[in-house]
Formats: sequence, structure tokens, C-alpha cells
Amino acid sequence: MDARRVILSTAVAGAMVGGGLAVAGTAEAAATTTTGTVSKWATDDAYTSSTRRSTNFGGADKLVVGKADGETRLSYVKFATGALPSGAVVKNATLRLPLNGTPVAANFSVQPVGTSWTESKITAATAPAASSTAVTIKPATTDTILKVDVSKWVTKAGTYAFVLKSASTTDVTRLYATEYGDDTTGGPQLEVNWSRTVVTPPPTTPPTTPPTTPPTTPPTTPPTAPPTTPPTTPPTTTPPTTPPTTTPPTTPPTQECVTDALLVPSCGVLWGAAAGGFTDTPRDQALKDWEAKTGRTAAIFHTYHKGDEQFPTKAEIAMTQDPAKPRVLLLNWKVAYGTTWAKVAAGQQDTRIDNWSKYVKANYQQKFYLALHHEPENDVNPTAGSGMTAKDYANMYRHVIERLRANGVTNAINVLAYMGNEKWMAQSWWKDLYPGDDVVDWIGLDSYVSVEKGYYHYGDFGDILDRQPTGGGLGFYDWSVTNHPSKPIMLAEWGMYHRVKYPTDKSAAFNTVLPELDQHPQVKAVVYFDTAADNEGDRNIAVDSTASSLAAFRKVAADPRFDVTISE
Repeated sequence: MDARRVILSTAVAGAMVGGGLAVAGTAEAAATTTTGTVSKWATDDAYTSSTRRSTNFGGADKLVVGKADGETRLSYVKFATGALPSGAVVKNATLRLPLNGTPVAANFSVQPVGTSWTESKITAATAPAASSTAVTIKPATTDTILKVDVSKWVTKAGTYAFVLKSASTTDVTRLYATEYGDDTTGGPQLEVNWSRTVVTPPPTTPPTTPPTTPPTTPPTTPPTAPPTTPPTTPPTTTPPTTPPTTTPPTTPPTQECVTDALLVPSCGVLWGAAAGGFTDTPRDQALKDWEAKTGRTAAIFHTYHKGDEQFPTKAEIAMTQDPAKPRVLLLNWKVAYGTTWAKVAAGQQDTRIDNWSKYVKANYQQKFYLALHHEPENDVNPTAGSGMTAKDYANMYRHVIERLRANGVTNAINVLAYMGNEKWMAQSWWKDLYPGDDVVDWIGLDSYVSVEKGYYHYGDFGDILDRQPTGGGLGFYDWSVTNHPSKPIMLAEWGMYHRVKYPTDKSAAFNTVLPELDQHPQVKAVVYFDTAADNEGDRNIAVDSTASSLAAFRKVAADPRFDVTISE
């Protein structure tokens, strides 16, 4: 589920600036001071290990600082402030580091380093040397964010990098990295406060001569008489005495919403879910429980598979063959599990693809959605030859779909499920992930928002769809309808969360779902990801985390736009 939206605030103050003695009637220069804050998420972050000196940890979703069991770990963060307004002067800068768990109460230091490293390549052996100057703080065990003043180094627009160290020799402090993404926080953040003063010079030539003579004579004669006679006769035209005889229909005609050959509804929106995530409850039972709780059958049943697994399973098939509760499968498959995208694209996993093709043809004839390696951005390694570049993903996707078609698998409807996070959408390689309209049937998005005000990705349903790339640009929905207008959009995963320790009412956020769907008509399916604790155990995405949250969600589920008949 990961830099992100730039926060920009301004305040303006006016002042009069004069030189020498002020003289009545003399114009003075006006100075306007504007202040603002630019917040940037890390462009790169990683940690290094003293005992695994050649290992790169740039893809980890946590940063680790300190020493434990003889292993010392340092973390590196890099930021690009972007351009500041013309004439702006940096007032101060703060490094904000969100904590994963309780910090070690030992001196924590920040030192500047060179900026030539990247998170995908840095190791203990290649890490840049640290400056001799440092800023040190001592975390409290109650801290949730470490704040370090880096104003002595961040003095203008530019790129800055720092190494994070802890004096602890017995334990480590863990921080969220940008890769943690939508799961809870945005990772390290640099806040830069700036000000700009603009002085407007006075007029160079004031008026030299005021008017010398006021008007000498007011008008002498007011109007002598108002109209003496009002109109005596109103208009004679008589309105029609008989209204039109045609009576409008008292009940609007009803329209049945059905799915077409690509499982796109003719009207309305398909309703779906993945329930019971990160629990031991069988997924079919978890979905049934969720449906009973929310009051509506999930038309889409979302499950996850990888490698050589043979699916859909008997339990999954049974869920789609219940005549009283018709459902369609959304099957995620990490076909490159244990290998790389490039190797799959080169045909090295054709046996795996062929075996699965045979299984599907023998066991399942209904149409289903197929998502190949959902959220690929999180696994991209842009290094040439890594086998996991964005172009490798596109080639893998195309190869798998074309081989499935050649094998006679004709009931798979292809969904490309992006993570769509600001950081990833801003990467130069993001556009290379798309394999082509001919092998993509639906464009999918996995995205989440927090309901804790002030917390990372706090927002509503509209923010899920419209979150923009770091640095600006089209939000995900606008990007999709602009570049691929023929493709329906599926929220293949969506949810609203709060931290497990901080239960927060989700009803206000759930109340935005229906109005935002009205504003985003290309969204044809929504699939909720429901779990009381995510894979890190710290985020609650369940619709019933509070009673009021569930009540609001049930109102959403009851809306008739989700009354879509699945037809083959």
C-alpha cells in the first residue's frame, strides 16, 4: 500500500517603510512580507548494517538506527526542497521522523552527508562520509515523531541528505520509511519555513495641483412634480385557463444494471471486498461474516495467490456458484514469485503459466478478474539489469497475458492494480509500467486514507482517487481518464484506517463515498480491504472499528447504485 503532497501555507503582513523624516503628504514605500512552509517527503531512504556491509536495504519499509547483538545500523535520508518562491529566504528547517514503536532513550544524532547515493544502491561499504558537525536530541519513550532542527544546514533551496545515528549499544530505534506508504505514515519529512519581503516604491510624481475651485452653484430646481396618474388599466392578456394535458410520469423508469463481456456494469458500481486479512479465518468465511455485518453481498470476492499455487480453490469457486449470492472472483497472482519480472518475460516461467492455464480450463469456466502482481511500484528496482525495472514489469505482464490467451484461457478479465502513491507517480519510470491497452481491461488502484486528523494521508474518499504526484500533476483518476479514457476504473483495494491504539470514528469519511462516486463516474467497481490489524499490527481498516463507523458504512452499502446483476 508510500513523495507526497507539498504543503504550502502563506501569511501576509504589510508595513510602511520610509527614509529620513516623514513629511505630511509624502508617499512612502509599502513592504509586503509573505511567509510559507514547504514540506517534502524523502526522495530516498535506507539503512545500512555493520555486519552485512554489502547488503542494500533500500526497499525496506522501516529505517533502523542503533546497535543490537553486535550489529550497528545507520539510516540515510535525502530530500529535494524544490524551488522556493523568488526572493524567498529560509527561516528554519525541521527534520520530522515518524517512529515505529518506542524509541530508545539514548542520544540520537543527525549529520549531513553527500547526496550522490541512491536508496537502491547504498550499503555500509558505499555509504557517504558524515560531516563532523551534528545535531543531537534525546528521544522520550512517549515520542511518536522525532523532530530535529537542521536549519544550520538547510539554508536555501536544494538537495540535502543526512545520516541518522543512535548512541544506544543495546537496542535499536525503528522509523517509518517512505516505502511504508499508505500503511500508516509518509516516512521522513523535511519542513522548510520561508519568508519573502517585497517593497513597492512610492509613486515618483505626486499630483502637483489640487482642484482650486469647488462647484459654486448647486442645482437650483428639483423635479417639479411626480407622475400624477398611475396606469389605469392592467394588461388585458388572460393566462391560459387550462394547463397542458400531458401528465409527467409519477415514477421514473427503472433501469437494470448488468455486466458486459468485460464485467463492466452498464450502470451503477460493482461492490466487493477482501475480508479477514492477516487473520487465520478462511477467506470465504471471513467474507460471509463481513457481508452479514455490512448488509450487502459482495459482488467481487478478492483473494491473493503466488507462484505455483493452483487457483481458484474449491472454496473460492463455491463462493461464485451460490445462486442466491452471485459473486465474481478478483484473483491476484504474483506469477514472478521467487524469480524476477524479466525472467518471466523471457519465458523462464512458462511452465508455471502453462500449468495454471490447464488448471483453470479444467476447473473454472466463469469469468473472473485477474490482477498480475498488484502494486508493482513497491517492488520496482530501477537499476538496469535488476530484472525488476518498470519496463520489466510491463514486459512480464504482456508475456503472461499473451501466453494465457494462446493457451485458451479466455475467461480472465485483466486488471492492472497500481499502488498510485504520490512518491511513485512522480518517478520518471512510473509511465513505463503500463503494458498497453490491448492487454489491460481495467485500470485498478489500491489506496487508503487515514481518519485521524493531522495524520499521514488524512482525508476522505475523494483523496483516494485524486491524490497528486509529488511536485504536482494529474491525480490518479484524472491521469487514468485522460490517458486511458476507454478503461473502467476499479478500486481493487480501498479502506479508511486509524492506528490500532487510537480508535477514531470513520463515519465522516464513509459519508463522502457516494458523493465522490457521483463526481468520478469512471469508477465502476469498489473493493474494500477489511482487517482489524494490518501486516504490521498497527492499523485498523475494519468498517466496524466503532459502532458509528459501521452504521455509516451500512448506509453506503445499502445504496441502490450497487444493485448490479452479474451476467456472463
